[in-house]
Amino acid sequence: MLNIISLELKCPRCGKELNDESKLIDNVPSVKTLIQMGEKEGTLWLSSVYGSYNLESTIEILPEEVAVFKCPHCKQELTSGEICSECSAPMVDFHLLEGGKVSICSRAGCKKHSIEFEDISTAINHFYNEFDMQKFTPYQAVEAEHLTTQTDGQEKEVIESGTFLNTYCPHCRMNLISGGLIVLKIEKEDGEKGILYLTPYLNEFKHATTIPLPEQTPVKDVKCIFCDHSLVVPGEKCPKCGSGIAQVHVSALKKLIDFQICTRKGCTWHGISDQDLSYVILEDSREW
Repeated sequence: MLNIISLELKCPRCGKELNDESKLIDNVPSVKTLIQMGEKEGTLWLSSVYGSYNLESTIEILPEEVAVFKCPHCKQELTSGEICSECSAPMVDFHLLEGGKVSICSRAGCKKHSIEFEDISTAINHFYNEFDMQKFTPYQAVEAEHLTTQTDGQEKEVIESGTFLNTYCPHCRMNLISGGLIVLKIEKEDGEKGILYLTPYLNEFKHATTIPLPEQTPVKDVKCIFCDHSLVVPGEKCPKCGSGIAQVHVSALKKLIDFQICTRKGCTWHGISDQDLSYVILEDSREW
């Protein structure tokens, strides 16, 4: 299972932070480095989500070519003295702000990577805080006075931000959550297929994929991991960016409601059906 863990990294040479809040990849601050491939030099932004291979670059990344990584602050090379055990290219090291290091292969397309913490207590604290484990419980309604609001003269229930959403396929009714994450199949426009992992908490947008998916790129299809049925709603478009919409069922209050997400990577629009709007709204929703 791929874990959605975003890492805070720094240069092992000068110690300055490499996370770039102005450039989001997988909806979290990316890791900014300088890169050189042959005679071409540019800037590379890597996903800070551990296990994600998504990136953006100002130069073309050629498959199988070995790159030189440099710190954008001190301009020193980040290459370590270790060699990739899978392709024999030099490994590249980044240091974790809390201690330890992350190593990746410098060869484009090679997925060899590793993470090391200085001590086990740091690792446990990191995973605990990142996953917010105390929230991994089935949804339970709280006192009504904390979950109601008046909208257009009608009293509606409020699903609070951070609520754990038990998620189901609207076709086979199977629970789509495994290992604390929503698991879906995706297919790109070029036919490449992979798995999409989403956090199941309302208004939290961390995600990861098993295939590279450039930012602002819509997927061709989103499917149930069990019955393989498409979850894309025919004819429906995201009101924010115009891309297609995928729909699942989430448990809220005493029934299941339709929950919609945009199929374009990087778009954070999500919503519920007009029928469900008659009695429930999403807290801090960007649309209501």
